[in-house]
Amino acid sequence: QVQLVESGGGLVQAGGSLRLSCAASGRTFSNYGMGWFRQAPGKEREFVAAISWNGGRTYYADSVKGRFTISRDNTKNTVYLQMNSLKPENTAVYYCAADQDPIATRYPHNYDYWGQGTQVTVSS
Repeated sequence: QVQLVESGGGLVQAGGSLRLSCAASGRTFSNYGMGWFRQAPGKEREFVAAISWNGGRTYYADSVKGRFTISRDNTKNTVYLQMNSLKPENTAVYYCAADQDPIATRYPHNYDYWGQGTQVTVSS
């Protein structure tokens, strides 16, 4: 079992930045691929970014490439999502998730554990 707790969400103006964190506890964090997903009201959960177990591979949704950066610190059991140049359409609840596949994927059904989410609101 892996427990995930997100933090760092909040209200920010368009063009601003936020850094989300996801702290993991339980089984060995470095065994897992990690991902960030988001869900806006009335929409399905969508992929944002993913990172392999050692950070060697990263994946991004086209809509966030060049603006968002995923990283991880296995010594702190934490994965991060740095979000720059935020837009109002980035408003959503952001979730981190752990995948028993250490390579990680962009498909939410592959992930085994999920956090409770953190709200990000971008005002225009």
